[in-house]
Amino acid sequence: MNSIVYIGMDVHKESYNLCCYRFEEDKLQYHQKIAPDYRQVLKYLEQVRARFTDDVTFVCGYEAGCLGYTLYHQLTDHGVKCIILAPTTMGITNTNRVKTDKKDAGNIARCLAFHTYSAVHIPTEEDEAVKEYLRMRDDNKKALKIVKQQILALVLRQGFHFTEGKNYWTLKHIDWLKSLNLGGLIQESLEEYFITYEYLTDKIARFDQRIEELACGERYQEKVKKLRCFIGVKTHTALSVVVETGDFVRFAKAEKYAAYLGLVPGEDSSGEKQKRIGITKAGNSHIRKLLVESAQSYTRGAIGHKSLDLKRRQKGNSAQVIAYADKANERLRRKFYRMTLKNNTNRNVAATAVARELACFIWGLMTDHMA
Repeated sequence: MNSIVYIGMDVHKESYNLCCYRFEEDKLQYHQKIAPDYRQVLKYLEQVRARFTDDVTFVCGYEAGCLGYTLYHQLTDHGVKCIILAPTTMGITNTNRVKTDKKDAGNIARCLAFHTYSAVHIPTEEDEAVKEYLRMRDDNKKALKIVKQQILALVLRQGFHFTEGKNYWTLKHIDWLKSLNLGGLIQESLEEYFITYEYLTDKIARFDQRIEELACGERYQEKVKKLRCFIGVKTHTALSVVVETGDFVRFAKAEKYAAYLGLVPGEDSSGEKQKRIGITKAGNSHIRKLLVESAQSYTRGAIGHKSLDLKRRQKGNSAQVIAYADKANERLRRKFYRMTLKNNTNRNVAATAVARELACFIWGLMTDHMA
């Protein structure tokens, strides 16, 4: 007789906490704290195996976190089935407000046993490498944004206001900033800020060029070319969506994909009282932020209008793909104007609603559900 032993692992960079669960005993057993080494996990499994008279099969699992996929690959390479659990989907949690590593390991083991979780998609080695590169670029973009804010704040504190145009960080605005003479050490501070600004600007331009090259690879070219047909979706966003999502077919419906991105409304209902709350923000936050940024492109422009840049990006795609994207672009822009102008909906709420529907259109395009 072969039974399944579920191993819950609460993993940290300093230590792993393990325990096991079997339906036969219906209790958590053999808790152990070990060094953060997969070989110690294998040793623990052999110790547990020796405690049972019948043959057992192990199913290990841990929450997605700082360790990434390293432990998963190490265990699967040694023939151990391992699952990475999405934390926001785990159905069994502590209810007595006592949180310890031991209890967390037990919760993971029970979630594995009762299937009250969603597994994290394991990317290919190539997808993982591209994803890390894209996220590195975004980290530098955040650093550039901070430097811009610091420069504007410094200038404003010295009593200078840009009145020669409406937009910041245009060529005219940058020339105006460089022409300022704040004097002394303050001027030196501004110049140091500008050195960092120009350094990061050049780096990001170099990263974007590299991303264009990666997107032309055989694995990504066709998908990226299709996704670029949507307004606000350029190469960086398109490639990020492809590598972060992996297999679109694993989502049965477009709504499932939107839920995976945390773009669906939450609910706090009790009895006859039903209350809708903000979006869940569960799942992949990186794609969610990119799509919300893309949705801002639908907040301006005439319905049905196609810019020269959009026409250039759509060139080379099939007539079916272009027609599907045009239908989506017109619908989403119309949706935003209807929500804000007719229904008086908050602008950010409307943009998020557009991002949710954009995610659904992306799922349709990537799974050939373009009816």
